[in-house]
Amino acid sequence: MPKSGKINCGDMLHYDFEQTEIILLQDDITKLPVDAIVNAANSSLLGGGGVDGAIHRSAGKQLLEECKTLFGCNTGDAKITKGYQLPAKYVIHTVGPVWNDGKYNEDNLLTSCYQKSLELALLHNIKTIAFPNISTGVYHFPKNRAAIIATHTVKTFIKAHPHAFQQIYFVTFDEENYSLYQKLLRTA
Repeated sequence: MPKSGKINCGDMLHYDFEQTEIILLQDDITKLPVDAIVNAANSSLLGGGGVDGAIHRSAGKQLLEECKTLFGCNTGDAKITKGYQLPAKYVIHTVGPVWNDGKYNEDNLLTSCYQKSLELALLHNIKTIAFPNISTGVYHFPKNRAAIIATHTVKTFIKAHPHAFQQIYFVTFDEENYSLYQKLLRTA
């Protein structure tokens, strides 16, 4: 159950997949009253730019203090903390790969980010989870390729665990990512 409130935003699309509602929206992930938001973190877990910095600023200093106790995170892995001042109860931190022309297992590492995040959510009985566009900002992962990996990995997980989640959100920052996810989710 989300901590509080309803999600009110303009562009929101709903897709029913198995027993889970997949929701696409262009919004600020730090404002969503879901059980967990996923943070596209750097390996230190101590904050940074983009969505990582926004989550740390919105959650408050307690998030940084808890992250210090986790001693970082490897690329493709995920760790969980409380949400503190966020509407979300938890933050799942995952470290996406930096794009190097696909020469360093980037696709598998990005797949692992989504897989490990969903596994942690399942372990903590999280029913609503929101994902940002992992690795598509300063890590330069190609947006279309990342969207294909994200949607495929989430759908595969849902098929394996059909009653695990009520809602899974893909929260995009820009119109380009929103359009990519919209096309991928409509054709599924």
